[in-house]
Amino acid sequence: MSLKLYYDLMSQPSRAVLIFLRMNKIPFTDQAVALRRGQHLEDDYAKVNPFKQVPAIDDNGFTLTESSAILKYLADSYLGENSHHWYPKDAKKRAKADEYLDWHHLNTRMNCSVYFQHRSIRPALKKAPVDLKKLENYKSGVLKVAAAIDSYFLQDRKFMLGSEVSIADLQAVCELEQVLTVGLDPFRDHQRLADWAKRVRDITQPHYEGATTTVYGVAQRLLQKLKDDKLDSGLGA
Repeated sequence: MSLKLYYDLMSQPSRAVLIFLRMNKIPFTDQAVALRRGQHLEDDYAKVNPFKQVPAIDDNGFTLTESSAILKYLADSYLGENSHHWYPKDAKKRAKADEYLDWHHLNTRMNCSVYFQHRSIRPALKKAPVDLKKLENYKSGVLKVAAAIDSYFLQDRKFMLGSEVSIADLQAVCELEQVLTVGLDPFRDHQRLADWAKRVRDITQPHYEGATTTVYGVAQRLLQKLKDDKLDSGLGA
C-alpha cells in the first residue's frame, strides 16, 4: 500500500483521519507515532512532517500535514460518487464545509485541547494542583464553542451540511469528545447538539469507538492519579 498514515490515538485530528480512512475502506499502512515517547520529535519523522506534529500522510511520496487538508485530499482522491457527501463537489456545500473547518482550528480545537490539557495532562506531569481559574476560563470557551456549533453551523439540520455526514462533522465531534473524557459535557445544554454527535458516532461505528477507547483510558488514569496525589480540585470537570 502506498498510503501511509502517521498518527497517535491521543490526538483528536489523528482520530478523525483514522476513522475516515477506516469508514471509507481506504487501504493504508499504519504508522503509529507515540507522542508520549517523543517519537514525533525524532529526525526521521521530521522528514515527513517538519512541524513534528500528527497526523501526517505520505501518499507514494506526496506528504501532507494538517488534518483538514488531509481529509479534503483523501476525499477528493479516493472516494467515489456515492461518498461525495464527505466533502461535496457542490460549490455551496463545499464552501460551508470549508467555513466550519477554517473556524474549527482556533475555536473548537483550541478550546477543547487546552481544557483537556489543563484538566489532566499538565497537572499530572507538573505534579501541581489543577489551576481552577484557568480551567474555568477554558470551560467557558468550550461551552461557547458548543453553543456556536449548535446555533450556527448545525441549526435544525441532521448534519452540518444537510442530511449526510461530512468531514466537518467528524472533525467537530472528535474534538468535543476529548473534553467528555475528563468529565466536561459540552452537550448538556444543547439536546440538538447531543443528538447530532450521537448520529456522527453511530454512523462511523465501529471505527469511532475503536479510535476513542485509548483516550478514555488514558484520561481516566490521569484523573485517578491527580485524585490519588490530592492534586484534584474536586470538581467533576
